[in-house]
Amino acid sequence: MNDAPIGVFDSGVGGLTVARAIMDTMPHESVHYVGDTAHGPYGPLPIADVRRHALDIMDALVADGVKTLVIACNTASAAVLRDARERFSKERGVPVVEVIIPAARRAASLSRTRHVGVIGTRATVTSGAYEDALAAAPDIQVTSQACPRFVELVEAGETSGPEVLRVAHEYLEPLQEAGVDTLILGCTHYPLLAGAIGYVMGPDVTLVDSASETARDVYRVLAANGLENSGTTPPTHRFYATGPRDRFEALAQRFLGPVVTQVEPLRDAKALS
Repeated sequence: MNDAPIGVFDSGVGGLTVARAIMDTMPHESVHYVGDTAHGPYGPLPIADVRRHALDIMDALVADGVKTLVIACNTASAAVLRDARERFSKERGVPVVEVIIPAARRAASLSRTRHVGVIGTRATVTSGAYEDALAAAPDIQVTSQACPRFVELVEAGETSGPEVLRVAHEYLEPLQEAGVDTLILGCTHYPLLAGAIGYVMGPDVTLVDSASETARDVYRVLAANGLENSGTTPPTHRFYATGPRDRFEALAQRFLGPVVTQVEPLRDAKALS
């Protein structure tokens, strides 16, 4: 299993930030990535639909022989983590890593004023997943803000410019007024807007990128389970989309560069081709 790939999935391109962080942190590891472009973005969907789509994709990745599953989506992490760990970790021995707890843990360690902000999709914010994760540090106050248009902008390839800044000012003003000193980018799309978000929030607010924190957790899981790839064979990265591929492929190549040679179709989320 040590030379098996790491399975990563998201509703679209946002999880590519997690894939990139994994590749940078563990350059010997192969990554198989699925973007659920047939159903994403997950944020506006009912939780039951998110759970069903996510479990189907994880079934496909496990059938593909991945050694670890990474839920590179905050909405899916909030919706399906308990089911996923029961179904894959407990029953099949495949560790599952998600994006919420690593980011919450990092924010708690960084906050000086003990006032942490969270931005995410409506589903993530409504779930209270970050409040639950930060409850382990009872002195921390949490202010959350849903930012649904951020995902739309990233999926459209807009990561800078006047419209991005206008939307950022609109969403982030309540967090500025609340006086947070640490801000969790609670959606894996949001690191692609970190320039605009950081500019609006100012230099005194620390941004916590769930992608890099999740990559560190993946490394810890591989090391703890003896699953690190110590071979000399170059890694093999594969990218799949359940629906439309053209825009996803263009954005994946823009964000990840030449590591993305093509995006393959995934017609049936129950079986990778």
